[in-house]
Amino acid sequence: MSDKARLSRRGLLGGGVAAAGLAGAYTAGRVTSPETASASSTAVPSYPFHGTRQAGIVTPAQDRLHFAALDLTTDDRDEVIDLLRRWTEAAARMTQGGYAGPVGAVEGSVNAPPDDTGEAIGLPPSRLTITFGFGPGMFRDERGRDRFGIADRRPAALDPLPTFSADVLDERRTGGDLCIQACADDPQVAVHAIRNLVRMGFGRTTVRWSQLGFGRTSTTSVSQDTPRNLFGFKDGTANVKAEEAEALDEHVWVDGGDDPAAAWLAGGSYLVTRRINMTIEIWDRQSLEAQEEFVGRTKGSGAPLSGGEEFTEPDFDMPGSDGPIIPTDAHVRVVHPTQFGGARMLRRGYNFVDGSNDLGGLDAGLFFIAYVRDPRTHFIPQQRAMAANDALMEYLRFTGQGIFAVPPGVAEGEYVGQALFA
Repeated sequence: MSDKARLSRRGLLGGGVAAAGLAGAYTAGRVTSPETASASSTAVPSYPFHGTRQAGIVTPAQDRLHFAALDLTTDDRDEVIDLLRRWTEAAARMTQGGYAGPVGAVEGSVNAPPDDTGEAIGLPPSRLTITFGFGPGMFRDERGRDRFGIADRRPAALDPLPTFSADVLDERRTGGDLCIQACADDPQVAVHAIRNLVRMGFGRTTVRWSQLGFGRTSTTSVSQDTPRNLFGFKDGTANVKAEEAEALDEHVWVDGGDDPAAAWLAGGSYLVTRRINMTIEIWDRQSLEAQEEFVGRTKGSGAPLSGGEEFTEPDFDMPGSDGPIIPTDAHVRVVHPTQFGGARMLRRGYNFVDGSNDLGGLDAGLFFIAYVRDPRTHFIPQQRAMAANDALMEYLRFTGQGIFAVPPGVAEGEYVGQALFA
């Protein structure tokens, strides 16, 4: 059998059967077909895994997310390298619509488990991106051990995030030695990617926590409209965009001179996650005027309360009938880049609804994802200011978080993070 036949998960189904299978899948619950989502966002059917940067950062944000944080259970450096190599090979196949393994879901021996779980048979790539990151525990574990001989290469900025005031962090949703971010326009494609990568790690890793997301809450390209969060407001208006090359170099990509001990991270970034539960039922009982004052923008157009259109810069000095027209504790004022020396971040957050809580309310909110050049300057000060002064904090509960160093991209024949272990 040819390599091409082995790699294609689409080639298994004949034309009529494939069409029927896809139609059944969409009518069973998919909100948007991958083809429709791709057409509305970008014309490309897939993104290559190999490249100077890892895909899934400046890539136009897809509609669905499956994020997983894992802990390493092995102390063997060679086993970690082998796993990263296998993950790299699997990610390169799956992002192009192929199987996780080199054989496939139904083409191997009937007497052995398949090397692909098969739930993505017949599905297109759906613009899948897979992004890998390394947490603080990769370098020293909770007992301070340098399990893999790389502690001297830990980036200085890769400290566990502090606990901010008003945090109610669940340890079961916090931290991790490794992370995998899978984004796609089809939720089953994203889940398939995480499921198979996690399966490859059996015996070497365990899942610490994971999160499903839908409905992106930020735009990473000027080709995309600004989306809305579950409060109904446009989110991420001031986000760094893929087309802003100078801003990306200044605020997102790690420079080779930033940290001599972590030269392997040059061209990569830092990934920060925060699981933000929204008290939606309480928010829904607030007046429109109050909601807009909490945010500092109009709910309809997203324009600042000082006037103009969505992308008009807010005028924080404009007077209102009782103080500034944009209140001093409005979200847009508290976290505006001008409050932090111009520091910006690239956000790729997603809405989530994880059923109901013990009180019958929605366990729902925003899974915040940001890529920054240095979390000490581009995230932690902003989060501290928000925790202390933001009017929205009354309606938010931060229940999980993580920080990861995201290596640069992978060339053909290399594996993700290879420079770290060189």
